[in-house]
Amino acid sequence: MAGGSFGPTGVAKERAEQYQGKVTLSVIVACLIAAVGGSIFGYDIGISGGVTSMDAFLEKFFHDVYEKKKHAHENNYCKYDNQGLAAFTSSLYLAGLVASLIASPITRNYGRRASIICGGISFLSGAALNAGAANLAMLLLGRILLGVGIGFGNQAVPLYLSEMAPTHLRGGLNMMFQLATTLGIFTANMINYGTQKLDSWGWRLSLGLAAVPAMLMTIGGMLLPETPNSLIERGQIEKGRKILEKIRGTKNVNAEYQDMMDASELANSIKHPFRNILQRRNRPQLVMAICMPMFQILTGINSILFYAPLLFQSMGFGKDASLYSSALTGAVLASSALISIAAVDRLGRRALLISGGIQMITCQVIVAIILGVKFGNNQELSKGFSALVVVVVCLFVLAFGWSWGPLGWTVPSEIFPLETRSAGQSITVAVNLLFTFAIAQSFLSLLCAFKFGIFLFFSGWITIMTVFVYFFLPETKGVPIEEMILMWRKHWFWKRIMPENPEVSESNTIDQA
Repeated sequence: MAGGSFGPTGVAKERAEQYQGKVTLSVIVACLIAAVGGSIFGYDIGISGGVTSMDAFLEKFFHDVYEKKKHAHENNYCKYDNQGLAAFTSSLYLAGLVASLIASPITRNYGRRASIICGGISFLSGAALNAGAANLAMLLLGRILLGVGIGFGNQAVPLYLSEMAPTHLRGGLNMMFQLATTLGIFTANMINYGTQKLDSWGWRLSLGLAAVPAMLMTIGGMLLPETPNSLIERGQIEKGRKILEKIRGTKNVNAEYQDMMDASELANSIKHPFRNILQRRNRPQLVMAICMPMFQILTGINSILFYAPLLFQSMGFGKDASLYSSALTGAVLASSALISIAAVDRLGRRALLISGGIQMITCQVIVAIILGVKFGNNQELSKGFSALVVVVVCLFVLAFGWSWGPLGWTVPSEIFPLETRSAGQSITVAVNLLFTFAIAQSFLSLLCAFKFGIFLFFSGWITIMTVFVYFFLPETKGVPIEEMILMWRKHWFWKRIMPENPEVSESNTIDQA
């Protein structure tokens, strides 16, 4: 092995400065195609809230909510409080949670492309079922298939992007996933704005058009090259090197190739990556794989994106105005992803996460104050305060879009060693979808119970996660993906958790092949 010195990470020390290569057209195209997988996630987030505010949809599947919506209600915050309606949104994410764990061995043993293709096919099937749903059971089955597609896609796509991208641009290229997600949300909001005028079949068109990004994801997965990391891990060493040379635009890839070979050697010695991920040397990565996606959802962003039309209608906005306002937030989210792509590899992950957290806290508190003072039972906000709420919500979405939105996926996807990378990403996706499910299922009830206090609830969590980042997340900007272990050993806190001697393997606790 080049360098001759590697510990339990399987990676030689400090080869980053020897990495060669440039940004090639082939890697840009591959990342663009792969990132389309994010659009299926975004499309569903955006489409759900709009469809659940359509009268024809509610009358067919949730008649009680339809009747409640038609008549004045004693509490504006409780108009849509219905567990069945919440289950329509949340069932997808519970299915995705299970699917993400199933996807891990598929991604590891058969490659990143295999999971991307499986996700696309499942999402395509779910879209067809939803569009043709004749009853609630058929509708929920379609949602479950959509969830399986999201579980596979979210597990594989961020990994694919991190492994294909050159080190100095990994953050920006990885965020193509978030950009695609935000464009999916914006597209869904605009489709909802148009289809809500089509009466009895508008909701079918909204749900059925999910087949378009699913088809793009499936076809794209078939056309993509596999990542060199995955090929080398699965024994296709020469092919892996050729792909690496192609995407780096040079044959001088010895340092990066050797890091992959070293990482692959250890990865192939481990039969049970989920068991291995619990070891002390993987403790920092495991904590981040749990906390980053958990905090991402506890910002409250999904509540706003899922239920924006319902939320704005609850505040007294008209049907058209609420959909227009939610479309505006989708456009802001998409534009903010561009800010993050431009800044993440210059300013770093920590600066974006902390600044975004501060802005989100401020916005949540302002909305809570406005609603607490000016909005009550059977009251509507004045036009001036309604406009102010939309502006502040857009500022909140903007902050999320350049910080926790993309980085909640980027950071976990880049910090794991190869032997636990697919397992780590599965944990990230599973935690994300678990909390997404919990918030989606409970938000309408929380809104009814907490009223304007729901925004203070989320601002409290944002305060906690901003402090967490400041103290416990080291900067990953510019650190090669195969050498992340060295970063944790230099951190003031995590170096106390890591094994004292990095050269001593924990092979006694690892299942050897």
